[in-house]
Amino acid sequence: MRDLSEVVDPLGDLSIDYVELYVDNLDSAVFSWVDQYAFTVVGTGGSTEHRSVALRHGLITLVLTQATSDQHPASAYVSSHGDGVADIALRTADVEAAFSAAVTHGARPHRRPARYAGDGPAVTAAVRGFGDVVHTLVQRDPEEGPGLPPGFVPALRSAGHRADDVGLLDIDHVAVCLNIGDLEPTVAFYREALGFRQIFEERIVVGTQAMESKVVQSSSGTVTLTLIQPDPTADPGQIDEFLKGHQGSGVQHLAFSSLDAVRSVRALSRRGVGFLDTPPAYYDLLGERISLEEQRLNDLRTTNVLADEDHGGQLFQIFTASSHPRHTLFFEVIERQGAETFGSSNIKALYEAVELERTGQREFRR
Repeated sequence: MRDLSEVVDPLGDLSIDYVELYVDNLDSAVFSWVDQYAFTVVGTGGSTEHRSVALRHGLITLVLTQATSDQHPASAYVSSHGDGVADIALRTADVEAAFSAAVTHGARPHRRPARYAGDGPAVTAAVRGFGDVVHTLVQRDPEEGPGLPPGFVPALRSAGHRADDVGLLDIDHVAVCLNIGDLEPTVAFYREALGFRQIFEERIVVGTQAMESKVVQSSSGTVTLTLIQPDPTADPGQIDEFLKGHQGSGVQHLAFSSLDAVRSVRALSRRGVGFLDTPPAYYDLLGERISLEEQRLNDLRTTNVLADEDHGGQLFQIFTASSHPRHTLFFEVIERQGAETFGSSNIKALYEAVELERTGQREFRR
């Protein structure tokens, strides 16, 4: 008889392998990520129906895909949503076991396990997530470094290219906007089908607007999704506007971790990335609720970086101004110094800042 202590949870080792964005103009999107965010092209792929480029910065791998035929799903996706996140690929040591466990517990199959020869993952499969987002399951050793999707050809790295001035590390979390009524079913899906656990929840009220948020995290602790839906009893706000512009549920932002948010923001600003402005009064009050050295407070003020504190320590975060034509996608830089939560005191500040940008009451800095 097999010792039950030896039974391995097939979903217990999930981590983010790569995030794929469908884009309207591949060349323009690649240029933006390389020029502004200091990513490096590490691979190329494609078929008669699409072109793809893989980019990397730290442990972050992004795959950008443009449809070259109406038959490719990127064509319908971009037509409906504009550029956006279409696939949050999850690494596991055993795709077939993970796929079987997920489907058995309610996941909708999107692509059944398939084996590949040559370099790259040996097996992939995919299940449906939320909205039009899928989760490709990628078979790699959990300890293996960043890799490429199947069928990609490695690219030569640019000599002399340096990204250490920006210093992005990994994907800290993914923020998702959901249609009204979808929050509880989506939490249940990730808990039951993919073995996630709920680690946080809150209701944010800003004036007459409000939203509900719950955070789910993989049992490995490496995949974190912040799930948000508007409160139907409150006035419409930015979450409602995302859902209207995106035409349904989808990824609102990717959060990139950094060892030094202030340094990363200064470097990104020099490269032309725009960030949301923060009201000066925020910093006048910040020192009263968080213990900060004067120089640190001044650095936060000059870069518009927000700060918060929880039982584990402090965190520093900032959000980019959306350059998306529909204003439905932006990014975050976050530095954790022991903090385990998501800047509860800053969610309201973010909401207010985005609201000011949305209504044209405040210009963002470049």
